Amino acid sequence: MAHLSGLLLIDCPASALNNAGKFLEMEKRSSYENWTAIKKIKTKEGVFPYVSGQAFRSWLRESLRSVENWTPSPFFRAEKIAYTDADPISYAEDDLFGYMRAPESTGAGEVKATRDRWASQGLQDQETRKKNGQDKFIALTRISPFKVSALISVAPIPSWCVGYDYGNMARTESPEYPDPVPHEHEFYRTTLVGQFSIDLRSLGRFYHVDRTGYRHLDSVRKKLAEEKGLAHYDNNRAYELPLETRKARLQQLLRGLAQITGGAKLAIHYTDVTPRLLMMAVAKGGNHLFGTAIGADDKGLPKVNTEALKQVAQVYKSFLLSGFHIGLSQGYLDDQRASLAETLKTIRADGREMSIPHPVEAIQNLLDELEKRATEWLQ
Repeated sequence: MAHLSGLLLIDCPASALNNAGKFLEMEKRSSYENWTAIKKIKTKEGVFPYVSGQAFRSWLRESLRSVENWTPSPFFRAEKIAYTDADPISYAEDDLFGYMRAPESTGAGEVKATRDRWASQGLQDQETRKKNGQDKFIALTRISPFKVSALISVAPIPSWCVGYDYGNMARTESPEYPDPVPHEHEFYRTTLVGQFSIDLRSLGRFYHVDRTGYRHLDSVRKKLAEEKGLAHYDNNRAYELPLETRKARLQQLLRGLAQITGGAKLAIHYTDVTPRLLMMAVAKGGNHLFGTAIGADDKGLPKVNTEALKQVAQVYKSFLLSGFHIGLSQGYLDDQRASLAETLKTIRADGREMSIPHPVEAIQNLLDELEKRATEWLQ
């Protein structure tokens, strides 16, 4: 039962990466109707700007489309409902990001119409059963092996330090409306910290039991699993993809993280959301390894807690399945680079000197170790 634990820092020099719309507090402050507030957590100490986990997952989903051999899932959209194909066998996106496909149906005519719409959009059929004399689609749900926290400011920002940017659409050139159209939005300067985890045991394994979160496959998808020759798993309660396919999907996800892009207000607040600092390791069990590894100094700037790293390496020594893969961009937290390198030298069994690579290189180092230990990590 191995999990990959990860922690990342995103540097936000003047950003508005995930916005919340309009709130009454702003209506009292602004005389303009066109404005946008940031997402933030309010505390007595100040406000913590944040990016929701859903937003980060959306950035990663889109970034993965440019990764070689990644298979995004087609999706269905109606007025108030949306879902993917719910086929983790064919699509790595459904495998790693999970899904819930629970379409409504009230009769044979509606079932047929829904199936026709699916067929026109490239989605597979879905099993139905009788309930109160009517055909109902069987809901398919899969808990996401890839999990991510909200990305939250490492320190609170006094409310009066949240920036407000004024702009206008000046190209009106209209005799009827000669005045420019004003707009205003909040933005911030901080560092965001987020955690992620990948359940390596669940990756590429699909259950077909009558339990919420574990009915990954219906009869349609079970038939597909049999046609593709997938092996049975867990006393025939699930199917599993070949080891090489499971390994490839993990590689693709990590490569997507290495080139992630996204966020709101990019045209006027362009923020590079690739991690400036990245920590990763594989261990038995689901406990996250780096939850206390980052704090803030008295100026609200990020500070690596090297003692926490040493403690985790000691406490979880018998559970660790990999080394600590830590990357830090040159030009970022340079005053902490030496102490971090010394900490990793202490943690390493051989005590060998090492430099701190770039986060992209840290991902590649983890992928190199995956090549040697895939069977152990993905068993």
